[in-house]
Amino acid sequence: MKIVTKKIGENHPCFIIAELSANHLHNLDIALQTVEAAANAGVDAFKIQTLTADTMTIDCDNEYFTINKGTLWDGRTLYDLYSETPLPYEWHQPIIDKCIELGLIWFSTPYDKTATDFLEALNPPAYKIASFEITDIPLIQYVASKGKPIIISTGIATKEEIDDAVSACKKSGNDQIALLKCTSAYPAPYDEINLRMIEEYKNEYGVISGLSDHTLGTEVPVASVALGASIIEKHMILDRNLGGPDAAFSLEPHEFKTLVQQVRNVEKAVGTVTYELTDKVKANRMFSRSLFVVKDIKKGEAFSENSVRSIRPGDGLPPKHYNGVIGKLATTDIERGTPLNENHIEDF
Repeated sequence: MKIVTKKIGENHPCFIIAELSANHLHNLDIALQTVEAAANAGVDAFKIQTLTADTMTIDCDNEYFTINKGTLWDGRTLYDLYSETPLPYEWHQPIIDKCIELGLIWFSTPYDKTATDFLEALNPPAYKIASFEITDIPLIQYVASKGKPIIISTGIATKEEIDDAVSACKKSGNDQIALLKCTSAYPAPYDEINLRMIEEYKNEYGVISGLSDHTLGTEVPVASVALGASIIEKHMILDRNLGGPDAAFSLEPHEFKTLVQQVRNVEKAVGTVTYELTDKVKANRMFSRSLFVVKDIKKGEAFSENSVRSIRPGDGLPPKHYNGVIGKLATTDIERGTPLNENHIEDF
């Protein structure tokens, strides 16, 4: 998969996304400052959301539309919550311009066809499908039909629903698919993350896989890289004290910068499968053991446990030859402190 200039997948750097979500708090200056903070943190992309309360739900306060599932938002109606969330459509272009100015890739999550049509006019390089829309197959088909990379979070999905979502993309002629392991709990408890699913998605569906993270810290997304995540998405907020519906599980700029640095360090540590030694490791082989003459030996004298030992440094024969050396005869006089080599040993 390629988004603008970024190649995403195995053997490429993890694609790190800062998610604005509702953390603009209905203030364009805060939104633009968050873009700047994301760029300073070193992320690859900045993601927004495109929706209105009226396309998400209806203004109704009966039991079906009142949140009461033990979430951060219990007691509120869906319409009330989604009235707080939307990024005004007229703010999209200034945010996009700021991203382009700062070298960030931008894209958005559309929540319905009208949002997708609006975004298409802005020419996004990719689309995101949110966890709670993964069951909306008509929406996924419509978004996938635009022919751009499509990143799908799996937070609430069963295996069958993930199957359906991937199939919908492919039936639309789009195989540029990424699945993000997501736990739709806010914040998400560590024992429900199941990072091993990242590799499972890759193997089961033949797609790019990664993590959309709602835990409180940075260790889970960092660990995901070691387990094969090619994409990481995490919420960013200028200051959690500003509040808002997503503040509790969002990272502040300095935390996001740490996350990016940790991910890049872990990527280096993961490396590749190789038995080759680096130059630094080779230099430190002097501290390994090898066979040394520890007592002056005359030509024709037999090597013994008193005259040959396995000691540091590593300039002599490997210690595995020790038993084969004992009892053999010296081909020349050998001074104490000399690394033993095959030329010192008769019939070696």
